[in-house]
Amino acid sequence: MIARTAYGGWANTVKLSNGRIELIATLDVGPRIIRCGFTGGPNVFKEFSAQMGGTGEGEWMIRGGHRLWHAPEGKPRSYALDNAPVALEELGPMSLRLTPAPEADNGIQKQLDIIMSESADEVMVTHRLTNIGAWDIMLAPWALSVMDAGGVAIVPLPEKRPHTEVLTPAFPLVLWPYTDMTDRRYHWGRRYITFTQDAAKGPGKFGMLVEEGWAAYLVHGTLFVKYFDLLPFEEYPDYGCNFETFSNEEMLEVESLGPLDILEAGASVEHVETWRLFRDVPAISDEESIDRIIRPLV
Repeated sequence: MIARTAYGGWANTVKLSNGRIELIATLDVGPRIIRCGFTGGPNVFKEFSAQMGGTGEGEWMIRGGHRLWHAPEGKPRSYALDNAPVALEELGPMSLRLTPAPEADNGIQKQLDIIMSESADEVMVTHRLTNIGAWDIMLAPWALSVMDAGGVAIVPLPEKRPHTEVLTPAFPLVLWPYTDMTDRRYHWGRRYITFTQDAAKGPGKFGMLVEEGWAAYLVHGTLFVKYFDLLPFEEYPDYGCNFETFSNEEMLEVESLGPLDILEAGASVEHVETWRLFRDVPAISDEESIDRIIRPLV
């Protein structure tokens, strides 16, 4: 089902549902998927209540939900306004395309294509960037999901191998100037890194190259898993990250990135994520519980 509806103070949104799970995307601003969850269940995405229903603001609004940016991050480039109406095109009975006004200052046209499975708790989101300017642009597509407070992010580490077999580094682990490695929100484990959202803690962030191509967030008993490709031999932004996560007092972001690309005038690049939802998932406490509860699902 694709249906136009009102949501969160906006008169114009679109709901995509297969009867089990549902997404809601805003049409008065965006492109932004503001809700993701089981039908009748909680939203796994954060909603910033003071910004819900707003439109036409003169400054960028985080609002919550899922958005498309291009890396590397910078101001004002990354914070192009997305506070204006979005065009909706229905591509099929369970698929749609969202097209906002172009980012004239950046020379970029964004698009989101969303396809929901008719029978599984699964969604595919294609993030598209097109160079509408006159010059080449170096960028990487960047898909950011702003997750609701109170959950924990789970990121798999590469398989351990003996020193006698592998002498070269396995992957980059990238820190930001405000990252505190003694912060108890992080657990730097043997098989996983976990990052817990904490209302008492300010900004923290890390990035890495995730070989397995997935990361998860467990909140409200719902497990949200996003899958993304790793293209070997390609250069990724931020010292080689195809995954990043940021958290503060209000939310935690689960972000995937495509490779850096020199996008020629008129050319497009796409970055695809697949999302899966699992309900009634117990809390985790350590790596053994991740292996027992999370690993069989992903």
